[in-house]
Amino acid sequence: MSDVQIIVRLFAAVVATSLLGLERSRRYQFIGARTFGLIGIGGAVAAIMAMRLGLADSAAVSRVLQGMLAGIGFLGAGVIVHPGARLRTVGVTTAAAIWVAAVLGFAAGLGEWALILGGVIFALLLLMIPEPLASREERERARREAKSG
Repeated sequence: MSDVQIIVRLFAAVVATSLLGLERSRRYQFIGARTFGLIGIGGAVAAIMAMRLGLADSAAVSRVLQGMLAGIGFLGAGVIVHPGARLRTVGVTTAAAIWVAAVLGFAAGLGEWALILGGVIFALLLLMIPEPLASREERERARREAKSG
């Protein structure tokens, strides 16, 4: 893989995951494009390193992906579990979006262009539609807590 291909894949990871971050920051403002972009870069670098180290074996690449996703789970847990939650579940959608961003970054590192495009489109659609089961008051309370927390 050439240096230009590496840069293109890193750029794709940043763009794809930053879009998710922009949507999250538009609604809640406590995590945004920079954080999601960094998560995407991390995923892409992990995939590229696996390939450059000669881990052409799909089982070896799978282990790299598993390790990355286990690590990203801690970041997602930090979004969900915080002092302002007051024994309520808050931030699960953002934690899920973090997980998706890591996988999209990994896909970018592998050069899986259709997977990245489809993943970003469907993730953005899901993040942008209103939650039908949450009342308007619950959504407003979640926004206020996210801004103050």
